[in-house]
Amino acid sequence: MKRARHEVEISRDCPAVSVPYGAPVTIEKGCMAQITQKLGGSYTVYVDGNLYRIEGADADALGYEPIPEEENAALEGPVTDETIKDLAWSLLSTCYDPEIPIDIVNLGLVYRCDVEEVSEGKYRINVDMTLTAPGCGMGTMLADEARGKLESIQGVADVNVNLVWDPPWGREMMSEHARLEMGMM
Repeated sequence: MKRARHEVEISRDCPAVSVPYGAPVTIEKGCMAQITQKLGGSYTVYVDGNLYRIEGADADALGYEPIPEEENAALEGPVTDETIKDLAWSLLSTCYDPEIPIDIVNLGLVYRCDVEEVSEGKYRINVDMTLTAPGCGMGTMLADEARGKLESIQGVADVNVNLVWDPPWGREMMSEHARLEMGMM
């Protein structure tokens, strides 16, 4: 797991999202930012007592190479509902909560990921996911990130990502790996 904890000076005005509220903000050039997490193509930074998420496309403001937008995720072998489902789960495991250095799959936030053929060679992915807390302002952002990654899969024509609250998320839904990583074993 790539965790970074070092301070950088923001080299240009940089769009970000406040954590945990999900409100768009601009971090001004010259601000000092402590990078607390760089996972899944985004960065979580601590600036003036607040956490923010910066997308990988804006990594240059932190002194890193920008991470390009998702391109089509190619499948190995024939395009089938099973190969798409396998790749979908793999891509979902690259989506990270900006406050917790664990992906949404291992956190137990993804309840369902189904694939259905909608026309010959075209598929729809349906995902039900939740959040660690119903009031989390990052929900829309996490759902949008999951949707964007899933839309990049070759042969996918439609993606539905639904935020659900039943059953309510609990720590017991975390994978053993996640509980070990968080020191909960």
